[in-house]
Amino acid sequence: MPDRAAPIPSAPPPGAAADAPTDDRYKWVALSNTTLGMFMAMVDGSIVIISLPAIFRGIGLNPFAPGNISYLLWIIMGYLLVTAVLVVTLGRLGDIVGRVRIYNLGFVVFTVASLILSLDPAHGGAGALWLILWRLVQAVGGAMLMANSAAIITDAFPAEQRGMALGVNQISALAGQFIGLVLGGVLSVWDWHSVFWINVPFGAFGTVWAYRSLREVGERRPAKIDWWGNVTFAGGCALLLAAITYGIQPYGGHSMGWENPMVVGGLALGVVLLITFGFVETRVAQPMFRLSLFRVRAFAAGNAAALLASVARGGMQFMLIIWLQGIWLPLHGYDYSDTPLWAGIFLLPLTAGFLLAGPMSGYLSDRYGPFYFTTGGLLLSACSFVGLLLLPLNFSYWAFALLIMLNGFGSGMFSAPNTSAIMSSVPAQHRGAASGMRSTFQNSGMSLSIGIFFSLLITGLAGRLPGALYNGLRAQGVSAAAAHHAAQLPAVSTVFTAFLGANPMQTLLGPTGVLHTLSPHSVTVITGKTFFPNLISDPFHHGLTIVFCTAAGMALLAATASLLRGASPQPAAAAAAARKQSAKANGSVNGSANGSASNGSANGAAANGSGPNAAEPADGRAPGSESPARQDRPVS
Repeated sequence: MPDRAAPIPSAPPPGAAADAPTDDRYKWVALSNTTLGMFMAMVDGSIVIISLPAIFRGIGLNPFAPGNISYLLWIIMGYLLVTAVLVVTLGRLGDIVGRVRIYNLGFVVFTVASLILSLDPAHGGAGALWLILWRLVQAVGGAMLMANSAAIITDAFPAEQRGMALGVNQISALAGQFIGLVLGGVLSVWDWHSVFWINVPFGAFGTVWAYRSLREVGERRPAKIDWWGNVTFAGGCALLLAAITYGIQPYGGHSMGWENPMVVGGLALGVVLLITFGFVETRVAQPMFRLSLFRVRAFAAGNAAALLASVARGGMQFMLIIWLQGIWLPLHGYDYSDTPLWAGIFLLPLTAGFLLAGPMSGYLSDRYGPFYFTTGGLLLSACSFVGLLLLPLNFSYWAFALLIMLNGFGSGMFSAPNTSAIMSSVPAQHRGAASGMRSTFQNSGMSLSIGIFFSLLITGLAGRLPGALYNGLRAQGVSAAAAHHAAQLPAVSTVFTAFLGANPMQTLLGPTGVLHTLSPHSVTVITGKTFFPNLISDPFHHGLTIVFCTAAGMALLAATASLLRGASPQPAAAAAAARKQSAKANGSVNGSANGSASNGSANGAAANGSGPNAAEPADGRAPGSESPARQDRPVS
């Protein structure tokens, strides 16, 4: 099928805004503000996870009652779904109307939504719906920040500093996911409203700062909005991710909802809409999603690696939390109600690994190229998954801490150089769209990961947990009928009970009245800290084995995709070539004043590498894009 989309321009014209030098002070202001924005947006994706027990108690809703699991999942997944769907549209809109303008508006929307969330006036189901709807609005603001922050940094920094700058920005975002866990645990102990209040002062400060300090330095090209592309893409992604959300909920007599006709229909219709989207994007002159960018090897391989790495990493967070809260912490004497906070604290080595590797790998990739850091980081992550697979469920903490720090270190090594390589591989005028596309793959990978890993875990539990639960309860004198009833409850209910910091056996058996029929000793044993962890250990380990094997496989696939980008040229040589090319371009332009217009045009095209005989750069970049080590020095 012919591709009618507008081709990628070979290079920005001399003197274009995208290539204009920026002063040293402005680039640091841009980095600081966008780092604050990304940190806020990503913290809010995880801060609610740990705070859910306090939130549900605050609005007077029992999350374990039939039908209430959907509220729980939508509070968690709704934010991820919206950010995954909208970042491409908002990145493309930034290319058209201005990246700073969309970014600044994102600060406003995010802050206002946070304030309204903290004022939830309702209780029960109505209170949960208030939180879900305003979380979706908050996610729109978060998507505006995510879609344009990398493009703003890429515009502001010269290529030889871009990896370092994007490293700081990306690692602050990834660290925000895990800092949110600890912050949510601390704040929810005080007041669940504070989980949303905390955004307001920082958001207000960031909004004023952004409007006063940021300016458009990138190239902006007015264009029509691709409405059909936006509708089909948003509809397709929304249906797929919503179907995944409902697929991990119980349906009928099944432990999950993958046989639900609405889930099957949503998945099928979502795929149809995305296929239609691909057709639409090849027929419009100014597409939202520039499929032609995927002809650039560095862009295609980088995004494929980012998607696979996000799938490998995203669901791991939930698995580790369930592992700690449901088994390890109770076995070590922690009360179930305290486990959400301590799970966040014990996961801090993961954040430390991110913080150590991110800026360092970004800085070094500016000097030595991204290839070894991206591929090496993914291989480290794969090794850490294998190590976690080999740990016993009741592990020694130093070994666990070392492995999750290794995982964070590998992810930090990968993230910044990969982002820099992706953003440097595209022409300047498409950076907003490229940033949005990159964020879409990353955020979609998170949502897919939760659905995939959670389904794998529940599948592993569903085959073994009922028998273990039945036998364990019968051994403590529970009647056969009551034990059978408890064993037939969906495995997802048991997992969410531990995930929300509640005593699983107390929650499952308390409403049935069974505990009143048992001896005090049996009640103490069943509702104690070790009964449930010992009961679930074997089924959970089986599910965890499936999950970590899948994660290791995904990380290896991501490393393979990263290998396909090819090694970048030596930075020093690339910088010298860029300076030489620039000198030739200047000579051609000066010489064209005394020659014919056609000769001047030909010389200019040759100097820019866009003439009929120009070849694609050796490292797989798009014509007109920048080498990761290009020396964009201010004009004196």
